[in-house]
Amino acid sequence: NGGAQRGGHRAGGARGGFRSGTGQQNNFPSSGPSNGPARGGSRGRGGAAGAFGRQGGKSSKARKNRLAKRREYEEIKAPTIGGVRIPRGDGQVIRLRQGASLADLAEKINVNPAALVTVMFHLGEMATATQSLDEATFQILGEEIGWNIKLVSAEEEDKELLQQFDIDLDEEELQDDKDLKPRPPVVTVMGHVDHGKTRLLDTIRRSNVIEGEAGGITQRIGAYQVSVTLEGEQRKITFLDTPGHEAFTAMRARGAELTDVAILVVAADDGVMPQTVEAINHAQAAHVPIVVAVNKIDKPGANPEKVRGQLTEFGLVPEEYGGDTMFVDISAKQGTNVDKLLEAVLLTADAELDLRANPDMDARGATIEARLDKGRGAVATVLVQSGTLHVGDSIVAGTSYGRVRAMLDENGKQMKTAGPSCPVQVLGLTSVPTAGDLFLVAGDDRAARQIAEKRQATERAAQLAKRRKIVSLESLKEQFAKSEVDMLNIVIKGDSSGSVEALEDSLMKIEVSDEVGIQVIHRGVGAITQNDVNLATVDKAVIIGFNVRPNRQVADLAEREGVEIKYYSIIYKAIEDIEASLKGMLKPEYEEVTTSHSEIREIFRSSKFGNIAGVMVQDGEVKRGTKCRILRNGVATVNDLEISSLRRFKDDVQSVKEGYEAGINLGTFNDIEIGDIIETFEMREIERK
Repeated sequence: NGGAQRGGHRAGGARGGFRSGTGQQNNFPSSGPSNGPARGGSRGRGGAAGAFGRQGGKSSKARKNRLAKRREYEEIKAPTIGGVRIPRGDGQVIRLRQGASLADLAEKINVNPAALVTVMFHLGEMATATQSLDEATFQILGEEIGWNIKLVSAEEEDKELLQQFDIDLDEEELQDDKDLKPRPPVVTVMGHVDHGKTRLLDTIRRSNVIEGEAGGITQRIGAYQVSVTLEGEQRKITFLDTPGHEAFTAMRARGAELTDVAILVVAADDGVMPQTVEAINHAQAAHVPIVVAVNKIDKPGANPEKVRGQLTEFGLVPEEYGGDTMFVDISAKQGTNVDKLLEAVLLTADAELDLRANPDMDARGATIEARLDKGRGAVATVLVQSGTLHVGDSIVAGTSYGRVRAMLDENGKQMKTAGPSCPVQVLGLTSVPTAGDLFLVAGDDRAARQIAEKRQATERAAQLAKRRKIVSLESLKEQFAKSEVDMLNIVIKGDSSGSVEALEDSLMKIEVSDEVGIQVIHRGVGAITQNDVNLATVDKAVIIGFNVRPNRQVADLAEREGVEIKYYSIIYKAIEDIEASLKGMLKPEYEEVTTSHSEIREIFRSSKFGNIAGVMVQDGEVKRGTKCRILRNGVATVNDLEISSLRRFKDDVQSVKEGYEAGINLGTFNDIEIGDIIETFEMREIERK
């Protein structure tokens, strides 16, 4: 019983003494055996070993050594390329964004970027760790080190970026039928120059746009909505006013598939022209149904039937010939049959297309046009494709972002909301987007800013990858030869982003020679600024101002720095001037032109001047100071001579014509014989084509 009490007392002390706080526990260590606290501690909370793991376990140092050994073993197995070891990927897929660098790849596969630089050098390619590389280079590198490197396309990358902000474009496209409501068709007017495209739109809108256009050529991209009565029902049509099919395709290239129906304008007195064919090809490539407007039927010599026959060759068969393309004979000037053309557009849209969209979601669409307004800042014309845009929404358009401060229709009236197929001018963006940039409504201002900033970084990296092509060791000599190519650097500033893009596309297509090229180092919307002049000064560039001007201080700075600013209001004039400048940059070519032949009839010896040739000028005209050669029995003995003095009797003369005698001295050259012919020649510049 006493033993039990002692055991219980000891156990109770060990368990309960710490809880009671009575101070009894202080007596136990002295009364119990020496190993009591250790045993008690191991069972309770106080023992160190129990709290921090089992006693006698391997130290962390030993574990680290094991990891180090494992790594060393892997490194021994890793392939050695150019003196460095890279862990082999065994075909694993690595996804990189476009414009990625070796540093980005090194981070993904956990190696030092310097090692990858060495591998590239070993492969005969020179690249820095932070330099953007193209897909072909990454594939070569991936094959060498055993990784399957895939570059994500810009669209996929953008979708992944938007998914980070809970915006899934693919899900939004899968709409329930009950949510979809009819929307107006979006129409683009295309055709040859001066066939009446703007006059037709002008008649449709009953407003005079053509007078404000330079040279009658549409420079701006706009959008307008008109109402049409069809079978007693009021219907709307949205018109895009674009500067031709080039801008239409440039916008399609940016992902903006805006157009539902294309109106092809063909002049009845002119017929199918080269740009008409191009417009047909562009519309057919976009799988857009075409309605043909045969214009100028009021002019003498108009032959609409001839136009129908010509267009049949391009797959546009009129309905009256058993085809499915609607042809309408119109006169845009007189307004004849324009209402029938609009009806034909609606009938074609109803027959061939399912034009519906969900208006009850966040707005999505595309930028048609954007410009910098002095009083209102960045003004973008956007076309809502689905959803409804409200004043106060946070939007992102390409690399621009902002909050919709105000919305205006084409007549300048304020709007609160804009539904599907509705074009509106939006105020409130922080910068000018590019024509064709897709826009979307983000959750809040912060998300909009982050999306735009990430897109900017991606775009910059992709541009660097395009610009900096890798120089391989083998092609160094070739690159040095290419560096002798003269580049005409250009800064383009315009009044709207559509004009700037169309002008840049046109300029980049100019090809004069392999010796000269064009490089657009900066483009922008708005007036020419001091920064533009500074950039042009450094890069020896020409500034092209398209419907924009610098202020007086900037113009003075340009004059002081010797920077040339050229002003244009018509795209074709700019193209002609730049082409002429490029031809002027070509290195001049010279050809040798023979100017005279003179036969040596007598040789006079002079102690002062040496031998003087007495000659008869057989043809041409001998001039003092010209180059000459000696022909002996038809063979040129000496080529590089100069006529140092020319005399008629005792007088020094500048030139002697055919049929006259003269005395010619060739300077220090005295090896002449009677019967030799002195042939004079000069180098003349050939005009480069």
